Amino acid sequence: MSNRDDNKFNFVIVTGMSGAGKSQACRFMEDLDYFVVDNLPPVFIPKFAELCQHSDGRINKVVLVVDIRSREFFDTFSHVLEEMDRNKQTYELLFMDASDAAIIRRYKETRRRHPMAPSSRISDGIAKERERLQDVRNRSDYIIDTSDLKKQDLKAKIQGIFGAKSGEQMSVTVMSFGFKFGMPLDADLVFDVRFMPNPFYVESMRHKSGAVPVVAEYIDQFPVTKDFKNHMNNLIDFLVPQYIKEGKPQLVIAFGCTGGMHRSVFMANHFFNRLKEAGYSVKLEHRDLMKNEVWEHVREER
Repeated sequence: MSNRDDNKFNFVIVTGMSGAGKSQACRFMEDLDYFVVDNLPPVFIPKFAELCQHSDGRINKVVLVVDIRSREFFDTFSHVLEEMDRNKQTYELLFMDASDAAIIRRYKETRRRHPMAPSSRISDGIAKERERLQDVRNRSDYIIDTSDLKKQDLKAKIQGIFGAKSGEQMSVTVMSFGFKFGMPLDADLVFDVRFMPNPFYVESMRHKSGAVPVVAEYIDQFPVTKDFKNHMNNLIDFLVPQYIKEGKPQLVIAFGCTGGMHRSVFMANHFFNRLKEAGYSVKLEHRDLMKNEVWEHVREER
């Protein structure tokens, strides 16, 4: 994986063949917190890069898309890059490419006209575009051929080149919630723990949260709780590395009980601690804990 430093100024220019996947690549780079500007005329690139670089760190990861949609402005692209080299302006050039057959198939599927052949055959437009882009392709830092790439393969390539330091590719949020307040819409995995013994029906525990030791010990003493934790430990230990391998940027694991105060809090705490000890980037959120009218909660050290 890339060891790119997010604290330094990263300026990436994306160009390439029409239909080769520039838009998709930029969407994946947005997921990596890049600020994307599409179709800026090349003549403005040096000044734009200078403005971003002197933004006091507010904009330090930028993607600029330049292609033949700039029309006559595009003819200045190579000269602009040469000027940036002379002025020692730092940039990286990504060229998106694909075979003629793949590009033709994509244009046929979308029923779009090629920008360089609006009234003639798509193959004519491709030939003209390849000739016009040859110099830029030759000077590119990275070339990605998307002819046979699936979206997830392209995402992996983008992340491998432009992603953060190893181990920071996915953030995990472990959440507790109460079903009576509604399901969390952004959860990737939701587990209903209302089958577990409920401390609400024990008077001395009714107004204490699942983070209070006496409540946690009560829930944890039952065989059904232990069995569930064992099954869940194996499932989470298996799933999280698979999501990281797939390139998922964030994962939300939610545990729900009736009010989001006892059982869900207990389970969320357990898996937060387990994932933290395993070295993952993980946050804990008790979404509905304070929505209960009377409660006692022990805030743990994070």
